[in-house]
Amino acid sequence: MILKFISDYFEHLLMGATFITGIIYFLDLLVLKKIRSKNQKTSLFVEYGKSFFPILLIVFVIRSFIVEPFKIPSGSMMPTLISGDFIVVNKFAYGVRFPIWNKILINLGKPNRGDIFVFHYPKNPSIDYIKRVIGLPGDEIRYENKQLFVNGEPINKTFQSKYSYTFNEDKIDASEFIEELNNSKYSILIHDIPGENDKFNVPEGYYFAMGDNRDNSSDSRVWGFVSEELLVGKAFFIWLNFSDFNRIGTWIK
Repeated sequence: MILKFISDYFEHLLMGATFITGIIYFLDLLVLKKIRSKNQKTSLFVEYGKSFFPILLIVFVIRSFIVEPFKIPSGSMMPTLISGDFIVVNKFAYGVRFPIWNKILINLGKPNRGDIFVFHYPKNPSIDYIKRVIGLPGDEIRYENKQLFVNGEPINKTFQSKYSYTFNEDKIDASEFIEELNNSKYSILIHDIPGENDKFNVPEGYYFAMGDNRDNSSDSRVWGFVSEELLVGKAFFIWLNFSDFNRIGTWIK
């Protein structure tokens, strides 16, 4: 329970700790240091605050504005990302944002079709999701019998091989395809089950997201569009996987 609370509100806790230790640091620098006698020792509370502030500030700046690590919790992005991958997300790819409130301070770019992006889950913003950008604002997205259409154009996909994986201790067989969306080429999984027929019109200020594991992903087909205000950053690198060392150091396509 405590670990979940820390995980869900880590950004808030980090910002709060940085703010409190910063007050201690500057209070001692500007006030306490001047009124303290030469032989008087600094209290442990102040010493700890002064010591931790620079470290917390560096972590806060890097995590909030530059890069942030995430762990992939499920198989919805297989085969591109698998459960247990530790990835790095570029926090300024879609603009420099004010921490916690996520408001854009400097607009540096927008998501492109084919990007793998991290965002706050629309149904519960305290949870972060990772999917692939399929539709941009104003796009019409159709998904009919496992075929993706963007603005009426079928998106080319080429069969690669059979693909098997384990889900909840059950072995699942799928087919791996290479899909080509704009200038992006990436792998997707298709299962041998009946396909749905859906059409979506992406509103302005929103994005349509899908998992690469097309038949085993809760995405925009289920819970709707991703608002511009919920964007976190662009995933670009796998830096660790304890169960498969070969994945370490892999660039994300």
